[in-house]
Amino acid sequence: MDTSTTDTTKQKVKEYYGEVLESSKDLKTNACCTTISYPDYIKKSLSKIHSEVLAKYYGCGLTIPHQLEGLSVLDLGSGSGRDCFILSDLVGEKGEVVGVDMTSSQLNVANKHIAYHTEKFGYKNPNVLFHHGDIENLSALGLSDNHFDLIISNCVINLSTDKKAVFSEAYRTLKEGGEMYFSDIYADRRIPPELVKDPVLYGECLSGALYVNDFTTLVKSIGFKDPRVVSMEELLITNKEVKEKVGDIKFYSITYRLFKLSEMEDFGEDFGQSVTYKGSVLGCAHDFPLDEKTSFKKGEKTSVCGNTYLMLKNSRLRDHFYFTGDFSTHKGLYKKCSEPKVIKTSCC
Repeated sequence: MDTSTTDTTKQKVKEYYGEVLESSKDLKTNACCTTISYPDYIKKSLSKIHSEVLAKYYGCGLTIPHQLEGLSVLDLGSGSGRDCFILSDLVGEKGEVVGVDMTSSQLNVANKHIAYHTEKFGYKNPNVLFHHGDIENLSALGLSDNHFDLIISNCVINLSTDKKAVFSEAYRTLKEGGEMYFSDIYADRRIPPELVKDPVLYGECLSGALYVNDFTTLVKSIGFKDPRVVSMEELLITNKEVKEKVGDIKFYSITYRLFKLSEMEDFGEDFGQSVTYKGSVLGCAHDFPLDEKTSFKKGEKTSVCGNTYLMLKNSRLRDHFYFTGDFSTHKGLYKKCSEPKVIKTSCC
């Protein structure tokens, strides 16, 4: 997009989420809703969130991973602050949560309820801060290199006009071993330019969606090697007008996890390594799910590819596993990879 088109698109997004939509009930598709069942520990935090914050929530997935105590977390496109406040509870008073959003009315809701949640969580001081700004330019907000342990985003990056800048900034601000864990909307093909210009389709998180393969190519080029699918749902569009516009294009809500690990390779390679889960991650007493196709049962020695080995050993998850093997002997491509399972769903 040229500069004038980019500015126009961003303004329309601000208007759509700041003025057109009064609550999630006003959405025309199910792109910004999910059928994912939240685990009990997240339900507990969710029950403490102010009703106005919940009403302004437009996310499309579960973007809160495990093992958060004491972490420094950034939420890209934090909106009314729902996920930030859940994270505020889960990271504890010594943790840090920063939210960034460009829509003033959404930020007003979030800032209005900081004191409410600080008291609700029993903290002396708030551990959450909201910035008005562009997720494509985090340096303008003073967010430094290698600072955050975790970055999340919930159905927002598709609204960005420069997605490469978003992922580049995320990579820059993450610590080595840090993780980007986020949900967004993707398409099974590249979106035609005339649909990208449609303000309703763009605001509904559809026509700004990346083609899945273009996403993979993009994040790998930045340094996020071997992106992992956590969950994948096909969106069923029930609004007749929207359905006619998009035609045969299929859209998916996908949750990815990306690790900033300089030693990772583009593909999962076999070095004969294995890990054993200790059963110590909160909410995962019996098994720990890394992604849609990789789960670890407590006490069970499980073979892994080199990238999975690094994701576990060189991240905040390291203390919850025993590790066997090294990188001295390469045995070829790891053969246990498979396509992610797609769930078809509609909540409209």
